[in-house]
Amino acid sequence: MKVIDRTALILDIFARHARTHEGKLQVELAQYEYRLPRLTRMWTHLARQAGGRAGGASGGVGVRGPGETQLEVDRREIGHRIAHLKQQLEKVRAHRARHRTQRKRAGIPVVAIVGYTNAGKSTLLNQLTAANVYAADQLFATLDPTTRRVTLAAGGQVLFSDTVGFIQKLPTGLVAAFRATLEEIVEADLILHVVDITHPNAAEQAQTVNETLIDLEAGHIPQLVAMNKIDRLADPETVSEQLAQYPNSLAISAVTGYGIESLLNRIEGILQLMRQRMTLLIPYSRGDLVSTLYTEAIVEQETHQAEGTQLDVHVPKHLLDIVAPYQLEI
Repeated sequence: MKVIDRTALILDIFARHARTHEGKLQVELAQYEYRLPRLTRMWTHLARQAGGRAGGASGGVGVRGPGETQLEVDRREIGHRIAHLKQQLEKVRAHRARHRTQRKRAGIPVVAIVGYTNAGKSTLLNQLTAANVYAADQLFATLDPTTRRVTLAAGGQVLFSDTVGFIQKLPTGLVAAFRATLEEIVEADLILHVVDITHPNAAEQAQTVNETLIDLEAGHIPQLVAMNKIDRLADPETVSEQLAQYPNSLAISAVTGYGIESLLNRIEGILQLMRQRMTLLIPYSRGDLVSTLYTEAIVEQETHQAEGTQLDVHVPKHLLDIVAPYQLEI
């Protein structure tokens, strides 16, 4: 019977579920970094031959046998492979960084969907965006981040990004290998924390997620808690008790769609608070700026004056300096 430890089991699950090139690179790196310090155990039967006439070769005491020689070869080859994988993943990281820079320039807020593994994050993304992301009732069904755009009720747009699920005592090698993926969380404007309300250890799982966010230096980002799988509760009245334990939370069902409209309204309200409300009078010659505000801000009201277009608008931070010359003092 094959016996493996917890980390090896998690890595095996990750390897089975990696579908994209990036995901496979990340898992392979984590596997090699896990195996490298454990190579000695694989060659103990040969290492005992070291010394004397090890391996049939002539030599005195201390001559290295075939076990130690093979061990050095394996270590060197794995070291080269790890270096190559890190170079490839650094390219992935740079590519993602460029995309995040473009998104910031566009001013579209990003909501990172996080949660314990199998909490229903991918199902929620599918419900919100019809993204057709693979979702299954299994651990770590999704490894590769998926980002989709959603238009909110007031007309503003937001990007939802699904991320890899967390787990208690997540191996540090996995955190390092998935750094490029996890940086999507660190750069988010809002974290949507999905909790499986039906799990007997829901509180412990939520605590694990929050501790991981702190480790990732994302603990300062505003957080909205979605208590998922309410459709599976035998007594829905217990929801109010659980919601009271989590500030800024609401109950949803990613499968049936219950609470999704309220969730989007809550997200819209939070993001709106991150913008500054202003009244602007923009000359007709700056139609490009009006168009930008309709795309990247939240316009409450538009009226036409003799001098230009007057807008009551919630402006994101990156546009404040641009629109400042057109602000009206009310």
